Amino acid sequence: MSTSSFQRARRALIATAAGLAATIPALVAAPAFAQPWPAKPVTLVVPFPAGGTTDVLARALAEKLQQSLGQPVIVESRPGAGATLGADYVAKARPDGYTLLIGAVHHTIASSVYKKLPYDFQKDFVPITGLALVPNVLVVNAGATPAKSVAELVAALKAHPGQWSYGSNGNGTAQHLIGTQFQNATGTTLLHVPYKGSGPLATDLLGAQIQMSFDTITPVLPHIKAGKLRALAVTTARRSSALPDVPTLEEAGLKGFDIGTWFGVLAPAATPRDIVARLNAEMVKVIQAPDFRKRMDEIGAEPTGGSSEQLAAQIRSETGKFAKLVKEANVQIE
Repeated sequence: MSTSSFQRARRALIATAAGLAATIPALVAAPAFAQPWPAKPVTLVVPFPAGGTTDVLARALAEKLQQSLGQPVIVESRPGAGATLGADYVAKARPDGYTLLIGAVHHTIASSVYKKLPYDFQKDFVPITGLALVPNVLVVNAGATPAKSVAELVAALKAHPGQWSYGSNGNGTAQHLIGTQFQNATGTTLLHVPYKGSGPLATDLLGAQIQMSFDTITPVLPHIKAGKLRALAVTTARRSSALPDVPTLEEAGLKGFDIGTWFGVLAPAATPRDIVARLNAEMVKVIQAPDFRKRMDEIGAEPTGGSSEQLAAQIRSETGKFAKLVKEANVQIE
């Protein structure tokens, strides 16, 4: 072989070896990029403190979902600003299916109540599925408040204007709006006391630091059964199966009340469609399971489920509905 032929062969061999060297790391790393979802724990962000309805629902879902996904499902509390802090966190999270929001009716109200939000609830999220519908209930401290009906409560409020207070899960939440509507419908004046969630709210209500609330049934049901709180009416159009003897506000004489609290699961907007579809399928399976439905009955919740498109349509509809109610109630937060 001539010297020039040898050099050409040598250069070709070196080039081939270099190509193989560059290819090997890529081949080794390839399985890391090809891992099927989920390859690590999934986090459900609850925008309220532990102990409230959102937290209870999230933990019930997480317990069953981690079995079907084969990965831990972690419930993480990020409360504050009427559930908007947790929503903002998820809106800005990496859209890879590992950080999800337990959203609620409060988020459709916040869109109108807050002058500025750091996210757009309809544009910055992709709905996965509805989770449950939970009626709200007007409750008073049984030991500190003698009223046994809505009529008796209204009479007491009118006799002592501005001296009664009601708690909510924060400014701009369903409880806040229901309280405002209640005052407008009855011609009464109440002091609104916002909390970060149902846990601290219930503590103050039981301690008579506040006199009443319009919270969801779940956190107050045990206290109603124990006789510490008295349920006067539910705020939905139909009575609750958990409190069948408690009338609706409409039955109590206040027309036009029909506000319950729905809960659903959402992901950051750019989450891949196949991951959203997988999450929807797994969650709906959990929600439709008899043991999950039994757990919902125990806490006064009605399991929902459904498609991503159904939840998206509900969010659009309720955002418009509450925009009108917020304007009528003149509720605005900086």
